[in-house]
Amino acid sequence: MMTFLVIVVVSAALIFGAAWGIYWGLSEKAEGFLVAVAGGSLLVSTVLELIEPATREANMLVALAVVLAGAIVFSVLDWLVKKKWGGDSGGGLLAAITIDGIPENLALGVALIGAGPMSVAALSGSILLSNLPEAAGGARQMIKNKRSKAQVFFLWTMTALLLSVAAILGNLLLEGVSRDLLAYIRCFAGGAVIGSLATEVFPLAFKEDNYVAGVAAAIGVVLAFLLNSLAG
Repeated sequence: MMTFLVIVVVSAALIFGAAWGIYWGLSEKAEGFLVAVAGGSLLVSTVLELIEPATREANMLVALAVVLAGAIVFSVLDWLVKKKWGGDSGGGLLAAITIDGIPENLALGVALIGAGPMSVAALSGSILLSNLPEAAGGARQMIKNKRSKAQVFFLWTMTALLLSVAAILGNLLLEGVSRDLLAYIRCFAGGAVIGSLATEVFPLAFKEDNYVAGVAAAIGVVLAFLLNSLAG
């Protein structure tokens, strides 16, 4: 039950973030700062909660190769989305965040296998932090592109449900697989998340908050290490 509660809370952050962007507004600098904090936190959590444990449970060289494969697959899919819909369009933003969110939530579901909620506090907290500003900024951009508030809120709600399903499926369907395969799945998801940080999160943070984004990212790193120490 606690596993499903963690998944629901993390995915619900997309709905609250969208409502924040649609109805209450968010300045670009505030959004850039929050995105950078979330990016720094998610980077550390991905390495500590997904990649590093996997390299101890499976062949290190294969695991690291799978990390690269995850980043490559995400980058190609992200490029295809931008080419088809355009990086600043409402559809492009929603599709890009969905592609970003699926590996994040899959990783969350996999990380929860055989573990108590506190052991993945850093990862789930970092995903929650990243979902809030990303959804707020994406929803705000879709409003600027002449979509109605009701339509935008509905799209983000459906996206949150989709990502919740991804996390639940990752948790339920992969529970019986071997430790080696589970480790490689975590590495692939981790590589995809790192790819999204490099191509989506940090560039957006710098664009909107300039050099303060570097300090904000460091704050995220510190928060992630504190969460990880509590989980340990």
